[in-house]
Amino acid sequence: MSVPDTDPRLLRAFLAVAEELHFTRAAARLFLAQQALSRDIRRLERELGAELFVRTTRRVSLTPDGERLLPYARRVLDAHAELAAAFADPAARPLLVDLNTDGMTAARVLARARDLAPACELMARFESGLTRAADEILAGRLDVSFGRAAGLDPAVRARLRVQPVRYEPMAVLLPVAHPLAARESVALDDLGGETVYAGAGNERTREWTALAALLFGEYGIELAPPAPLAVGVAEFQRVMAKTGNPVLAVVGFPPLPGTVLRPLVAPVPLSPLMMVWREGLRHPGLDALRAAAGRLAASEGWMERPPGSWLPEGDAALMREPPSATGR
Repeated sequence: MSVPDTDPRLLRAFLAVAEELHFTRAAARLFLAQQALSRDIRRLERELGAELFVRTTRRVSLTPDGERLLPYARRVLDAHAELAAAFADPAARPLLVDLNTDGMTAARVLARARDLAPACELMARFESGLTRAADEILAGRLDVSFGRAAGLDPAVRARLRVQPVRYEPMAVLLPVAHPLAARESVALDDLGGETVYAGAGNERTREWTALAALLFGEYGIELAPPAPLAVGVAEFQRVMAKTGNPVLAVVGFPPLPGTVLRPLVAPVPLSPLMMVWREGLRHPGLDALRAAAGRLAASEGWMERPPGSWLPEGDAALMREPPSATGR
């Protein structure tokens, strides 16, 4: 015989009567009417197909089936209490935060959030792209990430919540021997005819490659063919040195030996950085991240778009939405 899923409330009723051996005292212990308690016991007996108590006008005692159920009921209720305690305080578990690449805007937001919520454990992860990170968020293996939310699949984006963080000016990473490396900045027209790497072939960063393709198409820049996926600074540097191609980046990109980082101008192309998390997430660490992003943006002008800058309208529209509209 299959036993149905048993409501813990019924097991609590059974345990109270088993320990008190008195329906009136058990009902008082559970803050129930005696009639309701008796009804719960009868329901449990029907579900289990067993009589659990011998009732007389003078006493209540456990039947052999009741004795057999007692240790199981205690273990189930103990486990249920442990489960409830584990999720009673969201801050009790670490919040997993994807920074994409260390040393950039997202890392600064994380550092400020740690200052705002020192009791929370905010753990950094590095998924190297919002496309991959969004899948991890929806699968419950990651909590928060940063990147170009407008570049996500619409069905994925609909299940996420976002907060605009920064209009990040783009830059180009050039080998030191490149003819444009001596300039303080590089005009987009000067990259015309160049072959620039922007993550093509990397399934983790499709949103970044798509943004680059829009930009390159307007200025005659060729998108470099796929390169082997390089994890870590040393491997990325090695792969890029083999191709010799400039690399599309943002102004805060960490320095690499043998290269120079130059801001792109005329116009300034922007990378729309947003913080992304799954709908329904509740955690004080998330509140701290949102507050940190807002404070840094206000103090450093991150949400002030440079006049005449380049940004696709779909990205611009999403970035213009206030956090109250796009948040949880």
